[in-house]
Order: sequence, then structure tokens, then C-alpha cells
Amino acid sequence: MITTDILIIGAGPTGLFTVFEAGLLKLKCHLIDALPQAGGQCSEIYPKKPIYDIPAYPEILAGDLTDKLLEQCKQFNPGFTLGERAETIEKQEDGTFIVTTNKGTKHQAPVVAIAGGLGSFEPRKPLIHNINEFEDLGVEYIIKDPEVYRDKKVVIAGGGDSALDWSIFLSDVASEVTLIHRRSEFRGHLDSVEKVQELKNQGKINLVTPAEVIGIVGDEKVKAVVVKQAQHIEKEFEIDCDHFIPLFGLSPKLGPIGDWGLEIEKNAIKVDNALDYQTNIPGVFAIGDVNTYPGKLKLILCGFHEATLMCQAAYKIINPGKRYVLKYTTVAGVDGFDGTRKEAPKAVVKTIV
Repeated sequence: MITTDILIIGAGPTGLFTVFEAGLLKLKCHLIDALPQAGGQCSEIYPKKPIYDIPAYPEILAGDLTDKLLEQCKQFNPGFTLGERAETIEKQEDGTFIVTTNKGTKHQAPVVAIAGGLGSFEPRKPLIHNINEFEDLGVEYIIKDPEVYRDKKVVIAGGGDSALDWSIFLSDVASEVTLIHRRSEFRGHLDSVEKVQELKNQGKINLVTPAEVIGIVGDEKVKAVVVKQAQHIEKEFEIDCDHFIPLFGLSPKLGPIGDWGLEIEKNAIKVDNALDYQTNIPGVFAIGDVNTYPGKLKLILCGFHEATLMCQAAYKIINPGKRYVLKYTTVAGVDGFDGTRKEAPKAVVKTIV
């Protein structure tokens, strides 16, 4: 049995920052994540994609953000159960919770913080009859390492930000990039749409619209895709490629957490945002993209804020009747559980005679 103060379901950015905020309150954390490494979507889906709205970082790669968060919370010795999915939760007579994973690992804590991002997710696949035959053989739904596409011919399908952004990024990596969308209009940010148009004019991106991929050609690997243009019902043609990347988004699923008796709204967990992001089960909180409340914004920086307030509420549950006085880290410093200490240099006081 693994015991801790706060059990965090999800080791993405919000979960990792929770470790730091809890550590400032002398609370220990343990994290469970179905992925084999910490970082959530930042590590699994877009580690090489830049993020522009993290305070103090004009630009930071998603994978680098994970590394920084791990470095920040390392001094508080968090525990990890990775590659296992939180399956069941049971409340004990003493008020603590026991969470068991799909592999039977049991965890006990007085506070559970669900920071599972979008929950478990799977890609939305296009309706192409033989697409399953080529998965991991040239068909990818997620771009993890752009270097895989170095000097390759790539076809991307989709009309949202992800399709636009990766088309732009890979235009400097792949030998040829073709973007196919079933409409002439795109749903992404105007800047991205204009950048794609500019790269098309420069001959760095082939743009085929309105059209859709209806088939894949190949033996052991993808060799080409079959494209049908919308305005020409009979017109079909092939585009040679090494990789076909359909980017139609992800279908989020709460998974087993959806059966925990939590109040759910549109595949997200309802919380009380007026105070501490607690769910309808006292002692169980939901922070980050997995929760919903009036005015909710699914941004990493909002998850950081929610984690901070949640830890304050967790402190009161774990230490009933004990008052915590907030002290700024610039004043109190940071004492790690590993014996390390970080503090601002103290001013030298000299007496003038």
C-alpha cells in the first residue's frame, strides 16, 4: 500500500505543479498516470511543439516545460505510479481514500486530486477502409518527434490548428508537405491560415482543397494516398508520400473515473470554483482541463492557479484546526524534503562607526 498526503491522478503540467505547491505546505504527493512517463499530453502528443502562454517564457517546447516542472518539484520527492490507470476509489471509515489501479497497485490518501487533463483519449480516425492496416507503418495520428519526417514526403489531413501548425513546422523538416482539407475554409487561427497561404505561394506547402483522402496505397508501408476532390465526384488521384497524418483531434474519455460517483457535465467533472475546486465528493478535487465550472478556460496556466488553491484546501483537511500563514517564497525560501534549501541572499548589515 502506497500512502501519501495528496494522491494526484494525472502527471501532466497541472499535476506536477501541484507537487510543488503542496511541498510548500509540507504535504507529500504521489502521482498516478496511465502514460509511461510524466508530462501528460505535453510529453505524449506534442513534446516538440512550442507553447507561448506560459508566464515568463515567451516560448517553450512542451517537452521542455515538463522537464522544468519535474526539476521544480524534484526537491519534494514525489512518488510515481506510471503506466497504470486509476481504476477504483473507495472511501474508508477514517475518511481516507484507497485508489486501486488496473494493475492492482493500491494507494491511500486523505485527499485525491484528479488532474487527468482530458482524461484518456483516442484519435478521431477518418473513414478509410484500410487505414488500420498502415498504423505505425506510415500512418500516425500524433506527431511525437518531427525528426521522423526529416526529408520525407508527408501528407497531412485536417482543417484545425493542429493540422495548420504541423504543416508549417514540417515545411522546414520534410522534403514535401501536402495539406488536404475537405473545405476551402480553415478553422484555425488567422495567423496560421495566412502563414500556410504564404508557404503555399513560396512552394513549400502543397494545398489541396476542398478534398479528402479516401484510400491508402502501399505494401508493407504507406506509398501514396488516394484523394478525391469535392467538386469533381469522378476525379480521383494519388499523391506519393512516406507518411499520412490525419489530424482530426482527439476524443476525450474520462474512463473509469467517470464511474466514481462524481458529478459529470459534458465529459468533464463539475467543481466548486468559488472556493477550492472540490467535487461533489468531499476530499476529492478536480483541477486542470478535466474540470468544468462557469467561465472555465482550458489553459495550463489556469490549471496552475487551480492547483494552488486546491492545495490550500487540502492542507485544512489534512491538518484540521491548524492555521496556515501564507509566506512568500521570496521571504520564507523553499525547504525541500531532500534537505535542500533555496532562499534569497540576506542583506549584510554593517554598523557605521
